[in-house]
Amino acid sequence: MAKDKKMVTAITSMDEDFAQWYTDICKKAELVEYTSVKGCLVIRPYGYAIWENIQHILDGMFKATGHENVCMPMFIPESLLQKEKDHVEGFAPEVAWVTHGGNEKLEDRLCVRPTSETLFCEHYANIVHSYRDLPKLYNQWVSVVRWEKTTRPFLRSREFLWQEGHTIHATAEEAIEETERMLNLYAQFCEEALAMPVVKGRKTESDKFAGAVSTYAIEALMHDGKALQAGTSHYFGDGFAKAFEIEYTDKDNKRVNPHQTSWGVSTRLIGGVIMTHGDDNGLVLPPAVAPIQAVIIPIAQHKEGVLEKANELKDRLAKAGLRVKLDDSENSPGWKFAEYEMKGVPIRVEIGPKDIEAGQCVIASRWNGEKAVVSLDELETAAAQKLREAHDGMFQKALDNRNRRTYACTTLDEITKSLENGDGFIKAMWCGDEACEDEVKEKTGVGSRCIPFEQENISDKCVCCGKPAKCMVYWGKAY
Repeated sequence: MAKDKKMVTAITSMDEDFAQWYTDICKKAELVEYTSVKGCLVIRPYGYAIWENIQHILDGMFKATGHENVCMPMFIPESLLQKEKDHVEGFAPEVAWVTHGGNEKLEDRLCVRPTSETLFCEHYANIVHSYRDLPKLYNQWVSVVRWEKTTRPFLRSREFLWQEGHTIHATAEEAIEETERMLNLYAQFCEEALAMPVVKGRKTESDKFAGAVSTYAIEALMHDGKALQAGTSHYFGDGFAKAFEIEYTDKDNKRVNPHQTSWGVSTRLIGGVIMTHGDDNGLVLPPAVAPIQAVIIPIAQHKEGVLEKANELKDRLAKAGLRVKLDDSENSPGWKFAEYEMKGVPIRVEIGPKDIEAGQCVIASRWNGEKAVVSLDELETAAAQKLREAHDGMFQKALDNRNRRTYACTTLDEITKSLENGDGFIKAMWCGDEACEDEVKEKTGVGSRCIPFEQENISDKCVCCGKPAKCMVYWGKAY
């Protein structure tokens, strides 16, 4: 091992301090670095590579459903933001303002976008004139600013990366269909790319997006039993269109308002991946978004033929379509094993003199620690199989955690008792009264997460007031 290199430093156990465990991983796996501006982070190359893979997969899914990418300005005039009353009130506490341009004070101060509904509305008012102009299916990949008081890497920061889709349609039916379609797309992505099981549902009226008619969300349960809102999709109706005077001439030659949607996910998904799959050795990355899917570690690399064979294996796996790295540095194999465990690389391929002589290699799977001896002739097939097993195993492990931490309750006392052994999802009935929703949170500490599309009849009575229940709700503590 090189003298200037140290073995990978241990991280805090998640059972000892989950928050510190999370921060340790973000730092020591080289995902982020702090800056002089609180809540604004450097996303380092390894962290950004995860985001790039998320972006690449989602962007392909968006384009396959007919969406186009655009780019709106980052500044919103205050006068424009004020046009939709509910929307501006919802975001006012988090808005960052630009008051000067150079040395001159601005007559109309500028908001640094917390989200871009108003900008899209202004644009649509200029370009939508006839039913022939509809629908517009737009998306953008940008950063936004929300002046959060409490920040944590990826989960809640003052500036973060995301995508925000904004679409406009001729009818309510088309817009609602779009809203639900994009929520289903997010759920598919989380489960098939991130190995993260989610619950799909509608937010309560008190928890919906500012200015929306209805908000839909996917909710995931983290390893510690807290919920993470992994993505949202909003139906706006024609409220924004009326506020911004967006009209078009329909087929009957009448002037009418269109209907709009918006939907988004952010770098918060990286935090979700960490907290869903990580362990006390560091990251455990789903193969679909891992920057390195396979790392090759040569054993006794100073011996004749070892590095040559390792390079051959690297070329073969790269040709098979894997993102592969060969670590031929002077660090010891033990240091390398710890390093790539910390970084969550899905599979590790070990090759040494004895392996070469026997025509084999060893493949170690990060998610469960199992090792398998594989014939070199079957390397590509075996590696692909191990990656599939990793995804499926990680998904099932996360699903088992969710099932183990999900409790059906009929009273507030049952909720409190169920959470004595740790946080989790609570399934309980609700009458639909916001006062009961508030009381559940006040007395038990869990808030409404969503009204799931897949309803269950836990009881006929509201968990809070005992009156006839209208629906089953998922409740939980959340990030």
